[in-house]
Amino acid sequence: MASLNVASLGEYIREQRRNAQYSLRQLAEAAGVSNPYLSQIERGLRKPSAEILQQIAKALRISAETLYVQAGILEERRSEGHELRASILADPLITERQKQALLAVYDAFLKENAASASASDPSSEPGSTTDGPVTQHTHREDR
Repeated sequence: MASLNVASLGEYIREQRRNAQYSLRQLAEAAGVSNPYLSQIERGLRKPSAEILQQIAKALRISAETLYVQAGILEERRSEGHELRASILADPLITERQKQALLAVYDAFLKENAASASASDPSSEPGSTTDGPVTQHTHREDR
């Protein structure tokens, strides 16, 4: 399974490099790795460390998390918003701090929506069913 991840990782990096219109040599230089080493990664012969993946991601202006998922280092958390996150992280017009701020706001909205969805869904409450009315228990301080 690891070799499958390495091969698909190499193909993914090659595809991203071509999309960014980098030669192998240009990407190797931008990522701070040797040309032969990057070539071996792209051909699926080497599995790079997380640090090397981070350097490659930075040079390609893509999310390091995306490469970690491709390499099998991380499991993909959820597919919703994945392209949005990648686009924000790849945007050269905003700073890293601004990118993190945008992602934090996006995550806050997702949590808010999930909380309101579960609050409006009676079947999501522990011990409740959809067959009857939901009884709400309150705790009173003055007891």
